[in-house]
Amino acid sequence: MKRIFIIILTAAILFPAAARTPGNVEYVFTEASDLNLIGKIIGNTPNPYHRVDTCKYKGFTRSENIQVRCSAGLAVLFKTNSTTISVKSEYGYSDYGVSTMGIALRGYDLYIMKDGEWTYAASKAGNPRSDDNMVLIKDMDDSVKECMLYLPMYSEMYSVKIGVEKGAVLESLESPFRHRIGIFGSSFTQGISVSRSGMSYPMQFMRNTGLQILSLGCSGNCKMQPYFADVLADADVDAFIFDTFSNPSAQMIEERLFPFIEKLQEAHPDIPLIFMQTIYRESRNFNQESDRVEQAKMDMAAKLMNEAVKKYRNVYFIIPDTGKDARESSVDGTHPSDLGYMAWARSIEKPVLKILKKYGIR
Repeated sequence: MKRIFIIILTAAILFPAAARTPGNVEYVFTEASDLNLIGKIIGNTPNPYHRVDTCKYKGFTRSENIQVRCSAGLAVLFKTNSTTISVKSEYGYSDYGVSTMGIALRGYDLYIMKDGEWTYAASKAGNPRSDDNMVLIKDMDDSVKECMLYLPMYSEMYSVKIGVEKGAVLESLESPFRHRIGIFGSSFTQGISVSRSGMSYPMQFMRNTGLQILSLGCSGNCKMQPYFADVLADADVDAFIFDTFSNPSAQMIEERLFPFIEKLQEAHPDIPLIFMQTIYRESRNFNQESDRVEQAKMDMAAKLMNEAVKKYRNVYFIIPDTGKDARESSVDGTHPSDLGYMAWARSIEKPVLKILKKYGIR
C-alpha cells in the first residue's frame, strides 16, 4: 500500500493534472474593434469590419459591394490570461460556397504566439443565424497569451465580441507587424478553397515575413476597374502587390493595365508596384477552351509587363509558384488547397523582399 501511495504521489508531481476550464464559465465580452483590428487597407469605415466604405466609393457591382464589406484579411490582436476564449458574432451577409470550408467562409482562426512564432491554436464556425457564444478553445493555462484571431473570410460582420472568463485580463496587443503592404487580387488573394481564413497566401506571407499585409481580395472581381483604383489611390501604404491577371480576359488586360498603373503612380509616385503573373489552372489539363483562354491571359500579361517595367519607374513583375505538387493540390481546377497557397506564399517571399529592400522596407 505504501509503495502504491509513493507511485501515485510521484506521478502527481511529474505529471500534474491539466488546467481545466470550469463548465459554468461566466464570460465577459469585448467588441473586437475596441482592441487592435489590423489588416484594413482603408482606415475608417462606418462598420469597422468593412474593408471599404461603399457609401464613399461608388461603382461597385452588387457582388463587389458585398465582397468589399466582408472581413477577409482582417484580424484582431489581443492578449489574455483566460483559460478559454469564445466569440459571439452578428452576421450580415454570409457565403456558403462549395469549394471552401465553412470554417474559412464564416468562422474564426486563432493563432497564439509560442516560442517567437505564431502557432495555430483553434478554428471553428458557428451558425450565422444564431448569436450563441461559440467557445473556440478552453483548458489552457492561465499565463498571459498573445493572440491573433482571423475574422471570417467571406462574411460581412456587424459585430464580433471576444469572450474571456470573468476576472481575466483582455487587452489590446500592439501589432508586431511592420510597414503597410497592400495586396489587391482575385479569389486567390481572398483565399477561396482554403480550410481556414489564416491560410490564404497573403496571411501566410504576413506570418512568414512579419510584414503587415492589407488584403483587398475580391473573388472573380479583380479586373483593374477604375473604381477599385480609386480605393487603392487613397490607401496609406508603403508598397503594393497585385494579383490582377487572374480574373480579366486578355483583351481587358490590354485595355486596362497601363491606365491602372498610371492612376496609381499619380497617387503613389514613389512606392513599388509589384505585379504577379496568374498561376496555371489545372482545369486546363484537358479542357481545350480553358487552356486557350488562360494561355491568352498569361501571354498578354507577360507581354505588357515586359513593356511596363521599362516604361514606368517602380514597377515590377514576378512569377508565383504553387509548388511541385500543384496538380494534386488543386481543389476545383482553379484554386489551390492550403498546400498550394503555402507554396505560393513561399515562392514570392524572396523576390518581394528583394524589391522592398530597395525602398528601405525590411
